[in-house]
Amino acid sequence: MISPPAQALANSVQYLKGIGPKRAELFARLGIQTLGDLLDYLPRAWEDRRPTDPSRPILEGAVALRGRVTHAREMRTGARLLLYIARLRVPGYPEDIECSWFKRPNRRYDAFATLKKEVVQGADLWIVGSTEPSFLRIGKVQVHEYYRIDDPHAGLHVDRLVPIYPLTEGLSNRLMREAVASALEETSSELREYIPRELLEKRELLALPQAVPAIHFPRSAAELEEGRRRLAYEELLLLELAWLIKRRQMRGIGKDYGYEVRRTLLTPMKDQLGFEFTHAQKRAINEIFDDLRAPRPMTRLLQGDVGSGKTVVALSALLLAVENGYQGAFMAPTEILAEQHFWTIRRFLKDLPVGVEVLSSRVGAARRKKILAGLSSGDISLVVGTHSLLEGGVSIPKLKLAVIDEQHRFGVRQRATLRQKGPSIDLLLMTATPIPRTLSLALYGDLDVSTLDEMPPGRRYPTTRHVPEQEALEAARREALAGRQVYVVYPIIEESNTLELKAAIAEYERLRAGVFQGLRTTIVHGRMPGAQKVRTMEEFSQGRWDVLVATPVIEVGVDVPNATVMIIQNAERFGLASLHQLRGRIGRGTEKSYCFLVADPMTPEARRRVATLCETNDGFRISEEDLQLRGPGAALGVEQHGDLCLRAADLKKDAALLTDARADASALLDEDPSLRRKELAQLRSRLRARYERKWHSIDLA
Repeated sequence: MISPPAQALANSVQYLKGIGPKRAELFARLGIQTLGDLLDYLPRAWEDRRPTDPSRPILEGAVALRGRVTHAREMRTGARLLLYIARLRVPGYPEDIECSWFKRPNRRYDAFATLKKEVVQGADLWIVGSTEPSFLRIGKVQVHEYYRIDDPHAGLHVDRLVPIYPLTEGLSNRLMREAVASALEETSSELREYIPRELLEKRELLALPQAVPAIHFPRSAAELEEGRRRLAYEELLLLELAWLIKRRQMRGIGKDYGYEVRRTLLTPMKDQLGFEFTHAQKRAINEIFDDLRAPRPMTRLLQGDVGSGKTVVALSALLLAVENGYQGAFMAPTEILAEQHFWTIRRFLKDLPVGVEVLSSRVGAARRKKILAGLSSGDISLVVGTHSLLEGGVSIPKLKLAVIDEQHRFGVRQRATLRQKGPSIDLLLMTATPIPRTLSLALYGDLDVSTLDEMPPGRRYPTTRHVPEQEALEAARREALAGRQVYVVYPIIEESNTLELKAAIAEYERLRAGVFQGLRTTIVHGRMPGAQKVRTMEEFSQGRWDVLVATPVIEVGVDVPNATVMIIQNAERFGLASLHQLRGRIGRGTEKSYCFLVADPMTPEARRRVATLCETNDGFRISEEDLQLRGPGAALGVEQHGDLCLRAADLKKDAALLTDARADASALLDEDPSLRRKELAQLRSRLRARYERKWHSIDLA
């Protein structure tokens, strides 16, 4: 957010008062090395530390009090706990407030030594604390921070909206606030605006020199929101500039090959499928074929709900490549999913002259050598596997189309890396996690999007109910005895001393000896060897097992039409997207199916997740709800990849701002495609620093 380095902004944080080389190493853990980095490091929250209203009794929550100490003493409440108590006379309160500090004797730093010197009778203090559950009696406060009235820095920490920063061990918010204040003072003359003035005026935004102090040390909630909104717009403008530049760069790349729809494979496959494509599938296939026949590489996202028929759409595209003498690769995030796709594709291509193979750790050395030779010679037209297909040692000389399933599990950076490996390869990305438009613009702004918003005819949605465990297990037994199959899913593998969750291994033994006695019951989980996992899933698909006890390893890719019951234990521990994916493993045949949620939701959010799943099978509605409950990072799993690192922007409430930023980015690039104008130099430099040098996703050379 801060403009490209001027002298003070580029200075090391170690030269700020109170920092030094040792503490500078702690700041470096947070990615903070310069004063500019420090001002870029935004608070995670703001705490209202204006004086607590004396007309309301202190019952529960945060408090900020200013008063005079009337009495102070140290107590020992046991061998391992010291207690320091001071009584504070606060104007407006009828009685003194009892304030308590705790200390365990084994801590190296003896804070009590300082307390005894500063918190004494007659001292004027600010107290910041809370009335936690064991202190619910009126007038008792557990102290988190205190400041002497004559402390010159007290105004940063009390009597205002106070920033709370994400920290690392060894750093305190007190030190962080004082460092930020010093950095603001030293760099005030260097905070220069670099977004064009006409855009700031058009969007009614603060200038940067006003926005940075406003977000760190706001004088009011309104000023805080104005500062946040300005910096959020900046983040979104840079993001959309990067995506649009990437999109335009990809459209500028020519490919030295083309496609002709010959139908020598497409028509025979379609004739033997046994079902008609939906209108949505036909529309998506036409969009993909138009892209493939264009003179530039395709980069398209195919999104659709569980069971909407994405695989056969992708296979149609792969067959177009094969018809034209090229090779195709189908990549999945896990080996189980890759094996499942391999068998599905084999079934769809029965008796067609297409060489299809799967590369996974399960493949023996001799067979692997043969497959690699077939890929190198072009005899194998389609290969299924994980991302390792594009790593060294695998030669696919005629590879022209790559399909990546469950794209959101790979992340934005991995997509950029893949493009570096094959800039002219056509890419089709797939996801069964329907994405709200706001997130689609943010996560997939460089892609064209096809959506399967229609389910195949005859698809029977599961009935979902929140029931006691025994009711679910008895219903499952009845279905299994009637010749159908059952999943029982647990969130963890082994017993935990810290979480009261049912564990898959222990429960597998209990169920097999109990309610499922006499039924063929097996287990699959993530710690099993890959080959054993795949073999177990194949056996379940072939009907050799009645009941499969599992962890979420079966969340995606498993297609067993005879499975009609899904029991999800401790369902409150799963996110909405995961619950919906798990439920998607059933309802794939003609029989009625049931999803039973065994849950004890203790929070409003958990109750809302369970209720939502019982109310709807609509993946798009579930995706929107998941976004509201967990935010974009958690909902799509991008936090673990470090993608969408937005500190000021909130995609839940900044949808309109994102649309504005995209429109403004497009207008800027229409006028100046390389951002070469003198007044855009700093904007271009910031864009390069983030998306070219850090993410390697664009090239502004």
